[in-house]
Amino acid sequence: RDEEVQGIFARKGLPLRSFLTCSMTRHAMARAASATALFLLFAPLAAAFVAHFPSASRIHLQSGSGIRSKVSVSSPGRGRVPPMRMSTAERPVSSGPAGEGGDLISATDEWVKLARKAETIKKETHIKDLLEDEDRSRAMQLEMDNAVVDFSRQRITTDALQDLLKLAEKADVQGKIKKMLKGDKINTSEDRSVLHTALRAPRTESTVVDGVDVVAQVWEVLDQIKAFSDMVRSGEHVGATGKKIKNFISVGIGGSYLGPAFMHEVLRFERDAMEKSEGYNLRFLSNVDPTDSIIATQGLDPEETMVIVVSKTFTTAETMLNARTVRAWLWEAMGEDPEVVMRHMIACSSNLEAVSAFGIDKANTFGFWDWVGGRYSVCSAVGVVPLALQYGFETVESFLKGCRNVDEHFATAPLEKNIPVMMGLMGVWNNNFLGYHSRVINPYSMNLAKFASHIQQVDMESNGKRVSIDGVEVDFELGEVNFGEPGTNGQHSFFQLLHQGQVVPCDFIGFCENPNPVCLGSETISNHDELMANFFAQPDALSFGRTLDEVLAMGEDASIAPHKVFSGNRPSNVFLMDRLDAFTAGQLLALYEHRTAVQGFVWGINSFDQFGVELGKVLGVNCRNKITECRTGECSIEDAFNPSTSALLDRYLDKTYGCSF
Repeated sequence: RDEEVQGIFARKGLPLRSFLTCSMTRHAMARAASATALFLLFAPLAAAFVAHFPSASRIHLQSGSGIRSKVSVSSPGRGRVPPMRMSTAERPVSSGPAGEGGDLISATDEWVKLARKAETIKKETHIKDLLEDEDRSRAMQLEMDNAVVDFSRQRITTDALQDLLKLAEKADVQGKIKKMLKGDKINTSEDRSVLHTALRAPRTESTVVDGVDVVAQVWEVLDQIKAFSDMVRSGEHVGATGKKIKNFISVGIGGSYLGPAFMHEVLRFERDAMEKSEGYNLRFLSNVDPTDSIIATQGLDPEETMVIVVSKTFTTAETMLNARTVRAWLWEAMGEDPEVVMRHMIACSSNLEAVSAFGIDKANTFGFWDWVGGRYSVCSAVGVVPLALQYGFETVESFLKGCRNVDEHFATAPLEKNIPVMMGLMGVWNNNFLGYHSRVINPYSMNLAKFASHIQQVDMESNGKRVSIDGVEVDFELGEVNFGEPGTNGQHSFFQLLHQGQVVPCDFIGFCENPNPVCLGSETISNHDELMANFFAQPDALSFGRTLDEVLAMGEDASIAPHKVFSGNRPSNVFLMDRLDAFTAGQLLALYEHRTAVQGFVWGINSFDQFGVELGKVLGVNCRNKITECRTGECSIEDAFNPSTSALLDRYLDKTYGCSF
């Protein structure tokens, strides 16, 4: 009854339009059912009815599975009524293959079965009880070289995990992994292969795309980088005034910055890398905010500085403005001689003409390809050039080998033993079946200070989508909000929310060895032991919690006790690795890259385009053009934008002068 349904919608805080959609769809289907019955029983009367009422609402039932994207209701003079989002446990099922012909994975038996099972688990299952099962705990600890990953603190039963693996089979995760690794053009919207794994493939391998062996191309560039970095570090390549190059500024944004910066932080205080980088200094310039250029150049001698401009097209607005800013800094110190740019600036780009027009020697340009997405490009020249200049090529090669180690595991391990696959499946389980739409990365190592920021881009730019790979709007949540901080810093920042606020699944990353151990004579344990004590405690605190009875048994006052209750039952993954160095950093990066791909494979989306970043850029150009117009003459902004933006821009222009003075 309409009044009852409307009451339910109101109590749940759902918008009235959802009720109206539900009501209209239900009434339309009822009318269609009645018409069908009339047709079957009284064909002549039914025909006359249709002829007499040609404008009656119509229902179109398309062939295929999955009611959500297969039913539309239309009425004269109206657009299509948007489909109502059902709960997954109530959604009609499809037995057809997922991801073909526009079908959504949520329309499959496997998805709906998991949704129903999740409802039971949410009501009846606590992680602390699951951890009592020793066989389950052992089965959910997966090992690979130098590492163990423990999934036992996930809020999932053994039989639900088996159903989750069946969902992966239904989505053809293994088949999609193979397609990616062999160079099929799985980035369908841009008609591109996705081959960041080829960037770290051994020289002996071959991957052919459009008749070209891309692995051979990769090694041609790697050999070029090694030769050039050796020349700079040995002093064979010097600056315009004859001084040895000791400082490097990498100018890039997005993946051209976050990936290399993450690896730089890893290597800065790793013992072998520290020795190799002694006397050198690597900085990054990413933000177009002029303060960032001051930070990047402050205290450096321009005569001893080399600038690496990272832009595939050599047209990225922010990067090119920063490149011109640093070029002006070099010119100010050494004059506008073309030799200054030739000796002090190099490029990572595929646009040789634009590079040459800027003044950079084409011979000092290191290419990469359109099958390398920016957020996956740290293993290309984007990351290898600045890191090889700072730490030597051998250090970077160890990093690439670590990535390759996980690539091989990803390609060959069965689903249930495949660590990145299990990481991705647990993400799908938490996001789509338990309703946890955020996750946090907690590395217990300051060397991983920028890791969460990099993975934030890898994951959110990849899976923050709204439609399937076939362009069908999905009826389930895609992507998660990723964030994180190193170790105990995070504990004193956002762990209050993790323990007593909303549930946010966590990844805890720890290491048996610390690259810089400290043991004080008066202490019985090392600083690293203190750090790792927290590492082991936090996942258990999130899992087990503390009940009201336990708080009262500790002698707490009854009025305060409720504030000290922890519900527990908060899922986490625990990564314990032997040590953090170039190799294991590569392993860690590849695990998270592949986790993101797996989630996209299950959801049936394209994780390798990023059209979501474009609209803001287009509007930014409009704003820039209007600012330029106003800086150089009379202008009117009243009708150029919406009233809010016009008022804000008018205030900005009224209080600033730009460069027009």
